[in-house]
Amino acid sequence: MKFIPTFLCFLIFTLSASSQSYTKQDTLRGSVSPERAWWDLSYYHLNIAVDIENQSLEGNNKIRYKVLQPNQRMQLDLQPPMSISKVLQEGEELSYSRDGNAYYIDLIQKQKPNDINELVVYFGGKPRIAPNPPWDSGMVWKKDDLEKPFVSSVSWGAGSSQWWPLKDHMYDEVDSLAFSINVPRDLVAVGNGRLLKVEKNKNKTTTFHWYVSNPINNYGISFNIANYADFSETYQGENGPLTCSYYVLEQNLDKAKEHFKQVPLMLEAFEYWFGPYPFYEDSYKLVEVPYPGMEHQSAITYGNNFQNGWNGKDSNQSGYGDKFDFIIVHESGHEWFANNITFKDIADIWIHESFTTYSEGLYVEYHFGKEAGNDYQVSLRNKIKNDRAMIGNYGVNDIAYSGDNYPKGSAVLHMLRQLVNDDVKWRSILRGLNKEFYHQTVTSEMIEDYIAKNAGLNLDHFWDQYLRTNEIPVFEYHFFDRTFSYRWTHAIQDFDMPLKITLNGQEKWLSPKTSWQKMPLEADNIDLQVDRNFYVPSFFTNPK
Repeated sequence: MKFIPTFLCFLIFTLSASSQSYTKQDTLRGSVSPERAWWDLSYYHLNIAVDIENQSLEGNNKIRYKVLQPNQRMQLDLQPPMSISKVLQEGEELSYSRDGNAYYIDLIQKQKPNDINELVVYFGGKPRIAPNPPWDSGMVWKKDDLEKPFVSSVSWGAGSSQWWPLKDHMYDEVDSLAFSINVPRDLVAVGNGRLLKVEKNKNKTTTFHWYVSNPINNYGISFNIANYADFSETYQGENGPLTCSYYVLEQNLDKAKEHFKQVPLMLEAFEYWFGPYPFYEDSYKLVEVPYPGMEHQSAITYGNNFQNGWNGKDSNQSGYGDKFDFIIVHESGHEWFANNITFKDIADIWIHESFTTYSEGLYVEYHFGKEAGNDYQVSLRNKIKNDRAMIGNYGVNDIAYSGDNYPKGSAVLHMLRQLVNDDVKWRSILRGLNKEFYHQTVTSEMIEDYIAKNAGLNLDHFWDQYLRTNEIPVFEYHFFDRTFSYRWTHAIQDFDMPLKITLNGQEKWLSPKTSWQKMPLEADNIDLQVDRNFYVPSFFTNPK
């Protein structure tokens, strides 16, 4: 008898989410409050002046919105030490009150359903400095190796309201954005979208005017300031010519021109798997920054030192992780999953990180072959902790999410591909997601239902097991008296995921359940292997 178990032992973990406590501010940030629900975002014009020496910002934000239902009180968000100094509507100054990060604006003008109204919010201060960008976010005030300013904003998790006033909840994306950034004259400021105009001012400053014509999520909005040099190319993609622009420190220009030849390779792979790049109108950009990188929409930030892998290393030890630049591939993958398809609540962050981590293996498969892609996907499992469920708690801005949303989420999607058992259909599902939910905010249930429907599978138990618990089902089996017995253990009630195995050299599909299933055998010598593309431990038991 020969068998190769994935694990011989396992641990049962207690969900950390269940014991986590939340504050009133968590609820104010994470819930769709009555003061948020009555109005729909249409347009921002964010106008900021950046004082690099004092590490401060001041400016204003014009907010255009559609009235959905009558209400005279609006919630905006801005975190200390930043503060709002004035709010105007139709030239009238409005009163407001503050509860921590939440500002409540009292509107004078009657808010009538279907009206399109505007207000202008003036603000300033010294925004929070990021302790560990991009994971612990805020402002990054650095200098490059020539001692010139190197400045970035990062808003992941803690929110864009760290540095500007807005409706800081992911459910409502702004439809378009104008972004004006005023900086010292010898520097370049890069925002999202396309550069419309560069304005030289009399006070030895320059204002860069950027415009985003597509919906954009809050944390995807960012600005970067440095002694940038830039170059561009045109990629002939599925939707025609796509402008690709690159902003790097002047001293790194030659390295970037060589290293960024990977960008067309990335675009080719991801347009194949996911469909057209979602923001042709706004272009694609890579912008060098003084931290690893982030998926800022149409302005992907890059700090991987012009090396393959993660800072030159194969991060998952697959043999393929050093064949491409991790930041270019991963962060750009977010243009489809995070920026095109965006969660309504951070509790569903698996939608962003699972699909994007999975995209790394699809990139490998596209350029190096299917088995190479499988090698990459399987190697990612070494990082899985199963410390908490992938889906967190809703309505509280649950930023203490599980890191398993990356490798475990990828493993789950890779396994789902095996269940679909049709690569053409699987690719159509991935492309279909980006078409069905184009420029939309979504819930986990919307993604789950779409995949199940288009796969033609009942995946209710599958999703509940892998997304909503931290337990991994174990394939338990034994052989006795020429009978093969098997079942799922450590699984939710009625868990019934099919499983592909090789039994004495022959591929078979089993339908295990949480009760014992039996299969007659013709021989006593048994060689059983679980297909490596399934993320399930296997456990042999002695029936005697």
